[in-house]
Amino acid sequence: MKNETKITHIKKLNPHCSKINLCFYQESIPAGIPSQVEGLSEEKLDLNELLIKNPSATFFLRVSGHSMNKAGIHNNDILIVDRSLVPADDRVIIVSVNDELRVKRLKYENEKILLVSESNPYSPIDITGEEFRIWGVVVNVLHEL
Repeated sequence: MKNETKITHIKKLNPHCSKINLCFYQESIPAGIPSQVEGLSEEKLDLNELLIKNPSATFFLRVSGHSMNKAGIHNNDILIVDRSLVPADDRVIIVSVNDELRVKRLKYENEKILLVSESNPYSPIDITGEEFRIWGVVVNVLHEL
């Protein structure tokens, strides 16, 4: 289907990546009514620790397409995927069907296994009885504003 979300690049995480500590201010910043800023307390933040819970089971993918926009996954985003997590109902997963990788929401309904897009006009894909392989569960999405 035209504009179906596809995976364009796959990168495995190097579990020996060095830490990069960045400045992190603990105070919450209001998105609505502004508030006075007193002294901000600075801590260090390592993005590897924040975003990657199981380095040996983690990999990254780049997305192409728009069928998952309502899930917050947009064209050219980078997905962080964890192979160690159970692909439970309603999780966003990376799945291979007919040798094609896709990012979809997994649904179990009435003994059927469905892959669901998060944008119109895409219908759920019934993969019950088909050969498929779940590569992992999407745990984070990185995208530019």
